[in-house]
Amino acid sequence: MRMWLGGANAIARHSRATKVARRQAAALVKKVARRQAAALVKDAARVWKRALVDRPVSAARMSAGCVSEVVGFGSNPGALRMLVHARARLPAGRPLVVVLHGCGQDAAAFANASGWLALADELGFALLVPEQVHANNRGRCFNWFRPDDVRRSGGEAMSIRQMLRVAVARYGSDPRRIYIVGFSAGGGMAAAMLAAYPAVFAAGGIVAGMPVGCAQTQVAAMLHMRRANMSRSRQALAGDVRAVTQARSRRSWPRVSIWQGSRDRTVDPANAEILAAQWGELHGQDTAPRTDNVASGHRHRTWGRPDRPPAVEIWTLPAIGHGFPVDASLPGSGRTSPYLARADLSAARQIATFWLLNNDHAKRTALHR
Repeated sequence: MRMWLGGANAIARHSRATKVARRQAAALVKKVARRQAAALVKDAARVWKRALVDRPVSAARMSAGCVSEVVGFGSNPGALRMLVHARARLPAGRPLVVVLHGCGQDAAAFANASGWLALADELGFALLVPEQVHANNRGRCFNWFRPDDVRRSGGEAMSIRQMLRVAVARYGSDPRRIYIVGFSAGGGMAAAMLAAYPAVFAAGGIVAGMPVGCAQTQVAAMLHMRRANMSRSRQALAGDVRAVTQARSRRSWPRVSIWQGSRDRTVDPANAEILAAQWGELHGQDTAPRTDNVASGHRHRTWGRPDRPPAVEIWTLPAIGHGFPVDASLPGSGRTSPYLARADLSAARQIATFWLLNNDHAKRTALHR
């Protein structure tokens, strides 16, 4: 009997020791996980802060009259500034392009240095250039991750929608040819706008941006910027867009051009692959691209039907870090400055080509000969 009791006591002591060891192990795992997450957030914050140190040339140093501000364009729930540009005597019925800057950038200066101002004059379209303010975000980043700012009829998304109504009326723009492009945080907001108002936009451009629905807080946004979540299915990614759109059975979606530098240390380049999967799934495309070419070191992939313009394209630039690609050697194709990267390839021109704005310009030129 004593032997049995002794054995039982030993088993009980072993069981208690095992439970204690398990609790200690679990506590250690949680502590390590917290430290790793804190380190990631600290690292991401340091990178983000570094991205705000240098800014493009101030709009005040641009030629007078290039960009003008419009006030009183609506209730403006997102408290953004509205800037516009159009060449003199721009005829009615022309396209309208929305350009969204990155963190800390001057909206007008970015539109100028990236090449969009020159393209607007050359190809004949109006520009809407929203600008973030310090009161909304200390880094003057568009809040592409915050639910209240990207939902339909609310926040910054609604402010941009109100600007669009005023700009279309001001320039007599064709409501069927409205486009949006953004860089970095502006790229994330461009993706969010395409999701919130897919019927408004014919196509979009996302440069070093983030997938729709990947984050809802600033901490989560910085984590996903630094380390993309590659574990989610294409169906789940498309579901994030449909949840914002509130239209599960929508048949058509905006066409999307995606750009990413392989040396980007601010936004994990894998986020571009996620964006391609997200929008490719919405367009009903397979995982494999229809075309996959490399020219001058730049990889270009497209998805879509052979008899139609590509629904989704992605440009991967191996020599580029976190920046909007410009080709300073080509007139009107942008100029290098902080976060506008020399690429021997103008993202603005290529995106305009993807949107078929060049074809439209060629037709109009032929008609006037």
